[in-house]
Amino acid sequence: MTFPRTTVGGVSLPRMLIGTNWLFGWSHTGHAADTFIKDVHSKTDSFVPVLEAYLSRGVDAIMGPFSTHPGAAEKIHAAQDTLGRKIIIIDTPVVNVDDNAAARLETRAIFKRSAEIGSTFCLIHHASCEQLVNKNRQTLDRLPDYLGMIRDAGLIPGLSAHMPEVIQYCDLNGYDVETYIQIFNCLGFMMQIEIESVIKIIHEAKKPVMTIKPMAAGRTTPYVGLTFNWNVLRPIDMITVGVLSRYEAEENIEISLAALEHRLPDLEGRSSPAAQSIIR
Repeated sequence: MTFPRTTVGGVSLPRMLIGTNWLFGWSHTGHAADTFIKDVHSKTDSFVPVLEAYLSRGVDAIMGPFSTHPGAAEKIHAAQDTLGRKIIIIDTPVVNVDDNAAARLETRAIFKRSAEIGSTFCLIHHASCEQLVNKNRQTLDRLPDYLGMIRDAGLIPGLSAHMPEVIQYCDLNGYDVETYIQIFNCLGFMMQIEIESVIKIIHEAKKPVMTIKPMAAGRTTPYVGLTFNWNVLRPIDMITVGVLSRYEAEENIEISLAALEHRLPDLEGRSSPAAQSIIR
């Protein structure tokens, strides 16, 4: 089965997006895990089977700071060339939002690079866009300037919103944003307010939402994390799923399809040195 799709800014996207924390070395657990990830994926060749597993089920969009993280775009391009398949790039660059001419020139250059590496979407990283938030006025000051730069570069604009107010303020002010990134998981990991409030904000959002960290960076199992998210998100929303290996990609896709079809996933049992009938 090809993975279900949604539409964002006129572009067809799979409802599962490929995450990159477990490819580039951002484990959210510690230096040892970060180093392990970087060792495993130090060469482009290691990316190929992971991406092939996703692509084989129609998951053909990937999220990450490709234009600002050294070597990231080159690895994805090399994998695309090897596989002979186009991957939709959702770029999340960290940009300089200081209010001066030099900073704006620097940021415009990053958006230009995002276009040059073949990105379709450009979502300003939360570390940058949240500097513009004014809670008193419920605005993101000067945001239209940056969204205009993204449009000028020929890209579809969006925002990374670890701070859930970003979604509310964008919708309130009608900013030219086609989608949002929002942390959402069953443990509330890295979420700034309670789960019940975040899911309400997602459901009320005027544009599709790309959720991230569904398994709370490994703090819950794929079955629990993915089943929860798929059952509470809207049909237009997406889940970004990062993995270390092709086996994890295949397993997460099966768990996700089972959740969407309201059935048990068809999975191999867990290994155990003292397997019993109850452990399956």
